[in-house]
This record gives sequence, structure tokens and C-alpha cells, in this order.
Amino acid sequence: GVSMSGLAAAVANEGGVGVIAVAGLGMFEPDYAKNFKEANIRALKSQIQKARAKTRGVLGVNIMVALTNFDDLVKASISAGIDIIIAGAGLPLSMPQHLTKGSKTKLVPIVSSGRAAKILCSKWKDQYDYLPDAIIVEGPKAGGHLGFKRNQLDNPDFALEKLLPDVVEQVKCFEETYQTKIPVIAAGGIYTGEDIKKIMDMGASGVQMGTRFVTTEECDASLKFKQTYIDSTEEDMEIINSPVGMPGRAIRNDFIEKIARGEKRPVKCPYQCLSTCDIKTTPYCIVAALVNGRKGNFYNGYAFAGSNAYKSTKITTVKETMDSLLREFNEAMSKKNR
Repeated sequence: GVSMSGLAAAVANEGGVGVIAVAGLGMFEPDYAKNFKEANIRALKSQIQKARAKTRGVLGVNIMVALTNFDDLVKASISAGIDIIIAGAGLPLSMPQHLTKGSKTKLVPIVSSGRAAKILCSKWKDQYDYLPDAIIVEGPKAGGHLGFKRNQLDNPDFALEKLLPDVVEQVKCFEETYQTKIPVIAAGGIYTGEDIKKIMDMGASGVQMGTRFVTTEECDASLKFKQTYIDSTEEDMEIINSPVGMPGRAIRNDFIEKIARGEKRPVKCPYQCLSTCDIKTTPYCIVAALVNGRKGNFYNGYAFAGSNAYKSTKITTVKETMDSLLREFNEAMSKKNR
């Protein structure tokens, strides 16, 4: 609910790829408690339509592979004419099967290693005669769910700067073999134009950014959610164990501390939206917690955030943010050329 049609359209209007986050969209529908999966499909299509009405730019959706209705969401996105589907929180090994004849939708998986990139490219090519239209390599400084073991998050061997060259090298083999281009996009811990310059010098074709755009007027989250970023300190960035079965990065608050103390109790889940969530043992519903956080209800939720969220100082606009990133990038270029 942090990046919906408002933020996605604004980013697309500034020349970026505006991305709608799909997980939990159905919770904004009046019948979500009884028809969660149907509500999610309806909300997804509605958000794509709303974004389309605001921009002629490039739009994408981000769908978690761990969602139990992942396949239905992919099909709905393709039928709605979305430009790009980004898929993470698991390897989307069978995603190309949903492409229809004449579809313009591009498929972009998220990986966290060169090995994963090789496995996915091989599987797609062998089974579907299709290669990713781009690949996102996400490092351990990203916000939200992280494709690493907890003890790898601070290990220099798993830093984005280490992962990127390996993914680029693995992808290059497929590019040369099949005479095609597969851009590798870097993500996780990229906050400034200088960061963009550094990572592109290492072989990235582009970057994916989220945290920097949360504190914009167009971001679909509540003002209270955005203020949490502004008020946070570096020490507030905390790694949690998500019910998804992966570590995640969030901003510490009372809700998270209660979970750590074991004060939360297992929930009754009417949704069963995550294939990796054990309803019998999970202390809380991750989707409900994130939606509550998005609304500013931090008694019953929290905010996912990248490692640089504490650097946020004010509410700005998407245009101002994009202009600032471009200025920072150009300044970094100038320093290099001196």
C-alpha cells in the first residue's frame, strides 16, 4: 500500500518505471475479509487503471512469488496490459507460462546471487524459450523481505557490490549465447545519485529505488508513515523475522518489540495469502501489520524500510527527488572527470 497508483504514476511521469506493490492490495476493498483473493485481483486491476489514467509512462507491478495466488495476479496484470512484472520473494521459475500471444508485458525477476540468475535463465530458456527482459539483483541493504540468511546480511561477501559482478557475468553468458541483451538492475541501499553512479560503474544498467521515494507527497502511504522515516535514526533500522519465512528490514517500534518479547499470539487467518506462512505458529499477520503501518496504525503494525531510511529529512515531491538524484549523479560524474 506504500506504492500504489499515485506514486507509480508520478515516477512514470518523470521518466522512471512506476511500480505498484501488489501484496495486500485487496485489504483496501470492502469485501476483503470474505473474498480476499478476488478482492486482490479487483484492486490490482483498479490500481493499474488509475495509474494509466495519470500517465503515459512505463508502469510495472511487483508481485511476491510467495503469494498463494501469485499465478492469478500475474495473469491479471498481463491482461490489464501492464508494461513490466517484477517478481521476488522467491524465484518465479514458471512465470513465462502466463504470457499470452501479442502480450507486451516484460518479465523481470529479482535474484540475490549469480547462481540464482543462472538457474532462472536456464529454466526459462529450456522450458519456455524465453529469457528475462531484465534481472534485478537485490542486496541485503534493501527494505522489506530479504533473500538472504540473517547471518549473511552484514557479511561483506554478500554486499551488493560483490553480488552485482557475479550476476552480470552469469547473465553475459546467456546474452552471448542467444545474441540478446538482459539489463541487470541493482537494488538495495541505493539512496543518492552518487550511489547510482558507483553501482552503474560496476556494471549495472540501472537501479531500483524505494526508500528515497517514501517521503514524497505522491507516496500513497499516510503522513504518519512518512514521518516515521523522517524521525528514525540509524539505530532504528532493525532486522526482523517475517512470517513469510525470510528476514526483513523495518523501523523499530513498540509492535516489533512486543513480537521480540513474545507478547504477540498466533492469529486466525482468513486469507491464507502466503504459501510460506505457517498459520499455526505465526505470531501475527504480516499483510495486516504492513497495511496497518501504511495507515499510520503503528500499535498494530510497522514500516518496512531500506537501510538508509534514517537519512530522510523532509517531505518532498517525486519531481524534486528525481531532479535531486540527477544533480547528484552529474556532480559525481564531474568529480570523476576532474
